[in-house]
Amino acid sequence: MAGGGTRRTTRVLLAGGIAAGPVFAVSATAQVLSRDGFDLTRQPLSLLALGEHGWIQIATFVVSGLLALAGAAGMRRVLRGQPAGTWGPRLVAAFGVGTIIGGVLVSDPSMGWPAGAPEGPAETLSWHAIGHGVGAMLAFLSLTAACLVFARRYARDRQRVAATLSLACAIVVAVVMAWPDQGSLSIRMALGCALLFGWLSVVSARLLAVSSH
Repeated sequence: MAGGGTRRTTRVLLAGGIAAGPVFAVSATAQVLSRDGFDLTRQPLSLLALGEHGWIQIATFVVSGLLALAGAAGMRRVLRGQPAGTWGPRLVAAFGVGTIIGGVLVSDPSMGWPAGAPEGPAETLSWHAIGHGVGAMLAFLSLTAACLVFARRYARDRQRVAATLSLACAIVVAVVMAWPDQGSLSIRMALGCALLFGWLSVVSARLLAVSSH
């Protein structure tokens, strides 16, 4: 019974890792489509945390981060003593923490959002906007590094497709986020989020399949 309970707990935790991406994607997409005046080509998703219904995006960040932390705990259980068993879960957990920080500490009004905000970037940054930026950087860097850690694991296990896709995800995210064009930053950040959350869901699903046997 104890073993069965442990396996069930592991599966529930990994299900959290699977759900993190869809929860974020569905909520963010619904807000982009429904919040009047929001323009993703100019305004980053993080600005959705401002304004009358900003609590929805704040909750989206926090819940998605908590689900990622659950996924990290599940990964640790499945991968203990194996390649990627140490740094993989740690980096996914760091991603979860960064995502939560990005929700709790909101950015400053800018790029015309919410109504009445400056049309360009904020001239000065508040302490919470700086904290939001730190959280976002932690999230992006941690999960990009996790892609590389798992790519190495998959390569050692001769899982070439999984290794290639993990490596490709890390490279694409790095290029997209480093691209020197401020005008496309909001779109590039949304793309980076989609890729990383999608990767997390796929890896969590693969580990869930392993843990079910």
